[in-house]
Amino acid sequence: MRYSIEGIEGLPEIEAGADLAALITAALPSPLEDGDILVITSKVVSKAEGRVVRADDREQAITDETVRVVATRDNPGGVPTRIVENRLGIIGAAAGVDASNAPEGTVLLLPIDPDASARAIATGIRSLTGAQVGVLLSDTLGRPWREGQTDIAIGAAGVHVFDDLRGRSDASGKPLAVTMPCVADELASAAELVKGKAAGVPVAIVRGLGRFVGDLDLPGARSIVRPADRDMFRQGADEAYDDGYRAGFDEAQAEGVLRDA
Repeated sequence: MRYSIEGIEGLPEIEAGADLAALITAALPSPLEDGDILVITSKVVSKAEGRVVRADDREQAITDETVRVVATRDNPGGVPTRIVENRLGIIGAAAGVDASNAPEGTVLLLPIDPDASARAIATGIRSLTGAQVGVLLSDTLGRPWREGQTDIAIGAAGVHVFDDLRGRSDASGKPLAVTMPCVADELASAAELVKGKAAGVPVAIVRGLGRFVGDLDLPGARSIVRPADRDMFRQGADEAYDDGYRAGFDEAQAEGVLRDA
């Protein structure tokens, strides 16, 4: 088992309305092959789709992109860190609103529908090259309980986002009951090693994993987001404690245990 990842250099600065499929195809160092997977930094998609706001509106932009606050922590600088669920269902800091690699004085919002964006790019590249490729859109995210960040897939087209091993056996013959690697996230993270934040390389080609490439109507990255009824960690620790304390207080009042002072 062997695969390779290569960054695509030479892409111009992306502006609103840019044809990413055409620009990526023109920058390819060699022809694409059936089974190649392109991992594209979501920021260039945001730029092409005009998802840019003024930097002084960042906090309002975070609020506008938020559907649920998970946790808030004060910082010495005065601007709190907000861990929120954004409208894509992704939980992370600042709803994905980011100033890195954005035009001066602006911040970038995530694409409105990353799966649709990935499908459009994949459709364009397949048409231009004749190669049956997959496309992943990646973004950087922190992790609960672990320092540092890694990239995840927020959009996918023509890629099996999971390698569902449930029902099979491991190397020793034991049945696999829950094993379902998230291939899309693993590839997004691996591709970041050749793209990087400061290298100016927003696209990478993954070769040798064609078994994960399929039809453009495969489930996208939205299918990776865990449904609320199976999310065991929907709040920050302090918020969960406060809610539990208030619930206990309200229950005690209802039972007449507490009296007005």
